[in-house]
Amino acid sequence: MSFILLGIPGLENSQFWIAFPFCAMYVVAIVGNIILLHVIRIDQTLHEPMYLFLAMLAVTDLVLSSSTQPKMLAIFWFHSHKIEYHACLTQVFFIHAFSSVESGVLMSMALDRYVAICFPLRHSSILALSAVVKLGAAVLLRGLLWVSPFCFMVSRMPFCPSHVIPQAYCEHMAVLKLVCADTRINRGYGLFVAFSVVGFDIVVISISYVMILRAVLQLPSGEARLKAFGTCASHICVILAFYIPALFSFLTHRFGHRVPHVVHVMFANIYLLVPPMLNPIIYGVRTKQIRVRVIQVCCGKEP
Repeated sequence: MSFILLGIPGLENSQFWIAFPFCAMYVVAIVGNIILLHVIRIDQTLHEPMYLFLAMLAVTDLVLSSSTQPKMLAIFWFHSHKIEYHACLTQVFFIHAFSSVESGVLMSMALDRYVAICFPLRHSSILALSAVVKLGAAVLLRGLLWVSPFCFMVSRMPFCPSHVIPQAYCEHMAVLKLVCADTRINRGYGLFVAFSVVGFDIVVISISYVMILRAVLQLPSGEARLKAFGTCASHICVILAFYIPALFSFLTHRFGHRVPHVVHVMFANIYLLVPPMLNPIIYGVRTKQIRVRVIQVCCGKEP
């Protein structure tokens, strides 16, 4: 059995040209995150919690973008609309599992900023390497265990004769709409995962930044307050770049019946492509240690 991915319904005549900026963003995402990982790996001064979490984010971005973009470009350029059943379920798994992982990494980075600003003298002891590894492993395990039932439940259900998915990749709700059976349990579990993962992470991030804001406003020096805010600016930009399109896509799938389908599909593509492209750029521009090291690596100079 196989499915047919339409790409971007309503823009079929423009998909060939739309693929060029999509390809450019994918290349930037791949190159940017690989350079980021290389810089963090070779520079011992960057082996700190903030940069280790950033390395986790880069790996997650590479998996997220690579799970969809090659097939999407094949659809746009070569009209390769067919995708095998197991390949489709694999895409569903990687998209949702690593979206959960990315959310968890962003939450971990917020906790790191909270400890660094509110408990600067205890930061290295609270977030030692072992704690960072355990937190990263917990985030990865949560994503894998929470999302695995998606694929298991869908694989045991009968599909309708129509196997057409009006998107450029396989997504849980889009695949679920092709099932000819009662899908209330599947939909309910999907909502549970969304709110238990993203909801929990957003609450932790919000509380962390409320505590950070309180601590920063109590600093006596305006320069110190500005410096503290500067250390959080990159992370806040990354959070907004990930959660805004992700929440829009999630809510539109379930409640946004009046939103034009082409708008929904475009945001679904942006959600999996723009954050992986922007994250290394944001951290490369705003983080001095990374910016200087990247310049040295690109110019072939030793630190």
